[in-house]
Amino acid sequence: MRKPDYERRVVVTGLGVVSPVGNDVPTAWDNLIRGQSGLKEITKFDVSRYEAKAAGEVRDFNAADWMDAKAVRRSESAMWFGVGAAKQALVDSGFEITDENREEVGVVFGSGAGGQQLMIEAWINLHERGPRSVPPTFIANALVDSASGMIAIETGAIGHNVCIVSACATGTHNVAEGAEAIRRGDCIAVISGSTEAPLLETAHAGFTNMRGMGLPRPGEPLQTVSRPFDKTRDGFVLGEGAGSLFLEDLELAKARGAKIYAEVVGYGSAADGWDMVQPIDKGIGSARAMQMALDRRGVPADEVDLINPHGTSTPLGDKREAEAIWKVFGDRAAADRTSLAISGTKSMTGHMMGAAGAFEAFATVMAVAEQCIPPTINFRDADPECDLWVVTEAMSHPIRYALSNNIGLGGHNGAVVFKRYDGD
Repeated sequence: MRKPDYERRVVVTGLGVVSPVGNDVPTAWDNLIRGQSGLKEITKFDVSRYEAKAAGEVRDFNAADWMDAKAVRRSESAMWFGVGAAKQALVDSGFEITDENREEVGVVFGSGAGGQQLMIEAWINLHERGPRSVPPTFIANALVDSASGMIAIETGAIGHNVCIVSACATGTHNVAEGAEAIRRGDCIAVISGSTEAPLLETAHAGFTNMRGMGLPRPGEPLQTVSRPFDKTRDGFVLGEGAGSLFLEDLELAKARGAKIYAEVVGYGSAADGWDMVQPIDKGIGSARAMQMALDRRGVPADEVDLINPHGTSTPLGDKREAEAIWKVFGDRAAADRTSLAISGTKSMTGHMMGAAGAFEAFATVMAVAEQCIPPTINFRDADPECDLWVVTEAMSHPIRYALSNNIGLGGHNGAVVFKRYDGD
């Protein structure tokens, strides 16, 4: 085990994704840049009795391509998506896990809710067929940390292994904590990320009754349902999937000639301590997390060129996040300054809940690596209470630093900052 070095530099050398806009990095990135929505009518359950009918479903994904077939039969999609994204990131990195280094390779991979479908099926079996019908394997496969355990089994990474849970900020916290584990000396490399499979009718009904689900613009296609920061926004839409970033010590990455997408340079985490659902007044919890992410390693606020926001398309949530951005970045955030770009990719994927932060970290890293900003689709009517430069068409743009921000139920706030890597 190495000694802590909090100035140790950590870089992203591998990416993986399973999502409504694609199940591999090239496809997902291409669809984001083209502004291609992954939102369609739900097929996983009958939506005839619901007004809200849209979701971001993962399509054409074969779990057996990524996991042992026997393990697939015992588990469910929250695990499948996570393992698929994690193994993609490992392959993309070119890093070889061997008997000599496997104890130094960690997994920091979360989920907001874990395998809820297995829980539901076990409950149905119990009440319809009796206690002996409950599968003995369901518990180990339904836990929130099941994906992180299976990733270790499937990849051979047996170092530091944790699953951080912070609702919709889960992905952000796992990616950033993965980088901090490398700085602490726990690992030389980390498979980081998160996964979620929230497209269950019980969740859909609960969010509907919470009055959180959005609807398309009247008379317009279903794909207009998610419109972050738009004046007409009226709620979010669920999405599913996973994202993974392979992180490693910069010196190790350079020594092996690895491709480097970006450097991880900032991390902030703060709680609202206010309400289980509603964000605190003026978004001060989110503002503290973003400010902490900048302060941790001295990132100048005026050199942040891009934010991938939480941006779920809820009336109050987007307003509070806009207020938080203004508190940290001042009038640089104003729409007419065209200085701080906002790229709301949830407009295309929906809200992937615990997986959102990891998927959006992938999108942010790609934006930095490609110096290109994905659009926020469906944004037409500017809201004076969300005075932000919301980018509506893909554009090439110099990006020095980019921040990914997420806010979770319960008042969890997380932010992570990525820096362009120029070979220094």
